[in-house]
Amino acid sequence: MGIAMTKKLLSFYYGEEAIAFERKDKQQSSPKVSIKVHSDCTVQVYAAKAVTDKDVIKAAKKRGKWINNKLNEFKKLNEGFSPREYISGESHFYLGRRYMLKVHAGKKHSPRVRLFRGTLDVYCKNKSADTVKALLDDWYKDKAKQVFKEQLDKVVSKTPWVSEPPLFTVRTMKKQWGSCSPKGRLLLNTHLIKASKECIDYVILHELCHLAEHNHSKRFYKLMGQVMPEWEKVKAVLDHNLKL
Repeated sequence: MGIAMTKKLLSFYYGEEAIAFERKDKQQSSPKVSIKVHSDCTVQVYAAKAVTDKDVIKAAKKRGKWINNKLNEFKKLNEGFSPREYISGESHFYLGRRYMLKVHAGKKHSPRVRLFRGTLDVYCKNKSADTVKALLDDWYKDKAKQVFKEQLDKVVSKTPWVSEPPLFTVRTMKKQWGSCSPKGRLLLNTHLIKASKECIDYVILHELCHLAEHNHSKRFYKLMGQVMPEWEKVKAVLDHNLKL
């Protein structure tokens, strides 16, 4: 909410390292520049249209050390990341906890998924990666609908500017944890079910704050702090421990 999709590619040097970033325009006229470094090592800098490219680059360069450190951090994480094979022994997350995947294949098995004593058991007729992934995806989506509803009701009870829980949709997304439509409908990422309930509450609260304040203004962050005083720490946990 509050961010236009106009974008431009710019860059600056940190030492001998060239750092490219995507400039995105934001609607508010504040000269303040905000920076995001994503887990896929892309950098986005948000600035009002009135701020010149020169000043945007200057602001980004001023935070060059922080940007470079974040990029190196994510590069190390990505180096150790291997694609999912959906075979027994892999670890998968649910509500912030790590579970070992155990695939049970056989013609007599009815397709299903269950949590049992620290394992994520998948029963299927064949153990192809596509079959196991499809069953897990459906299971995650069903759990997301149930848990998100419970957490939404919980968070709404703490937000005086929201009279009743808004409608929400669950969808698998690659770039964001959630969003809020102009009509007040929430869209929540299915992958969020892999995070802790505290992280889920943070994302829900973030979108509920947009019902009262469309932009990331001082009032927006004041509302966040009223309900979740340590939301920044929760956000850091979500950003560092769970990849989209």
